[in-house]
Amino acid sequence: MGMYLRTTKRKNKDGSEIKYFQLAHNFRDPSTGTVKARIIHNFGRVDQLDHADLARLCKSIARICNLEVRDPTEGEKGAITDGGDDIFLPGVTMGETKALGPVWVISALWEQLGIGPVLRKAAKEARLGPDYEKALLAMTANRLCTPESKLGVWERWLKTVHLPSCDHVKLSRMYEAMDFLHERIDMVEREIFFHTANILNLEVDIIFYDATNVSFSIDYEDDDEDEDNLRFRGHAKDGSNSPLVSVALAVTPEGLPVRSWVFPGNTTDVQTVEKVKEDLRGWKLGRAMFVGDSGMNSEKNRAELARGCGTYLLASRVGSVAEIQDDVLSQRGRFRKISENLRAKEVIVGDGVRRRRYILCFNPEEARRQTHHRQQVLAEIKEKLSNHQEKKTTSKWAIQLMASGRHGKYLKVGTGDKVVIDQEKIRKAKRMDGKWVLITNDDSISVEDAAKGYKGLLIIEQCFRSLKTTRIKMQPVYHWLPSRIAAHIKICVMALLIQRVAELAVGRSWLRIREDLNHVQTTCFTNKSRHFFRRNNIPEEAASIMKKLGISIPSEILDVHNKAENL
Repeated sequence: MGMYLRTTKRKNKDGSEIKYFQLAHNFRDPSTGTVKARIIHNFGRVDQLDHADLARLCKSIARICNLEVRDPTEGEKGAITDGGDDIFLPGVTMGETKALGPVWVISALWEQLGIGPVLRKAAKEARLGPDYEKALLAMTANRLCTPESKLGVWERWLKTVHLPSCDHVKLSRMYEAMDFLHERIDMVEREIFFHTANILNLEVDIIFYDATNVSFSIDYEDDDEDEDNLRFRGHAKDGSNSPLVSVALAVTPEGLPVRSWVFPGNTTDVQTVEKVKEDLRGWKLGRAMFVGDSGMNSEKNRAELARGCGTYLLASRVGSVAEIQDDVLSQRGRFRKISENLRAKEVIVGDGVRRRRYILCFNPEEARRQTHHRQQVLAEIKEKLSNHQEKKTTSKWAIQLMASGRHGKYLKVGTGDKVVIDQEKIRKAKRMDGKWVLITNDDSISVEDAAKGYKGLLIIEQCFRSLKTTRIKMQPVYHWLPSRIAAHIKICVMALLIQRVAELAVGRSWLRIREDLNHVQTTCFTNKSRHFFRRNNIPEEAASIMKKLGISIPSEILDVHNKAENL
């Protein structure tokens, strides 16, 4: 009849169950004619057996039968594929579980975008080891996962993710790698960008750039006697009074970082332009346009931008500029349809040297939203006014109402020192519903490209927001050496490049991508002689992300080591 490995079970009084392995042989009872099992050997309790002993027995039998038996814990990746209970073999214990999905994707994009190869090449030319590149990978990946200080990356974060190439990176090497990056950043940024532009077929005829500032968790500035120092108080865009550094960023229309610059914190946005233009000219990228928000739009700044940059595209304050109210919004002419929710038209004001080219943009959907919102606010105001007989502006409720950012903009002091609705403010607000105004000195840029260029401004703002606070968290900066400050910002920009490539390919925000990838994990298992990692089943959403990015799914069995080796 044949022999087989038999499993029997026994239940304890507490409800727990114990399994036993037995070698059995089926035979037919000559007296009854029925098939019965004869126990040839009792292996004992499953939870007390040694997996290695069973494996040796299997191999011994296989040799006699000219068969091959593979033990997945001996390094055959992918040998376990049925997802069943076979991993829980006798003598195998389960250890810690680590995050795999995000760092797997980040590491793959690190190679795809040429960042890893460029850094390894630079390290080799400097006669440095590969751990410099691995240290930079660890710090960049951390910015995209749960941003930590460099000490936190080494002391805490690396222990929670499955990134074996970085397991042995020392804290001192991380700081040395930052110095290494700072010394070669011009070459590194150039090669990474052009490699990215090549594999993604990017058009680089128009490059947008803007500037922001980044704060520190200290109260004192650097000594201004050292020209390399960076931490100085300037005009903080978040209203803080802490020392700053200024960061300029050039991006493609898709929001992919081209290059970044770090300036002292007391550098104005306009002062950065000359250096930015000089560096981009050396890259021969085509036309570079300064795109800025309304805070940059003054007559003095426009003159400086024209000298330093050549061409600019700036947002204008619609409500507070008389020329826009009197000449731009009132000028007749049809809007040109650019896209489903974007209309635009050109408005020229003045002649000769005083000639200004405006682009008036209109979003019908946004106009409807703003109209609906104003109607709600006015209804609230009317209700509040009807609830009070005493409408003097000195009343406590009236003071609060007029000071409100939501209601006060539609109110004024009327006859008899009473609170009334300002109909002129409502009329002006209606004129501006869904509209914004751009000003440019570039006559060669079409109305369509200028209107779309404003989208480039929004993308830059999103990039800075992601860099500074919401995702990569570039600030506050804890380094004090100028070279380390600059290197920290460059690491954050490399993280932004990986983030934007993933977002464009997948069509979702990095936050959502990371949430789905977090479900991909790997668990350490140990037997008598080896360690190995086994990943869990990959959810459909995570598999779809990897497919869109052209990244292979990780093998089911990862990183098999002899027990003598350190994980």
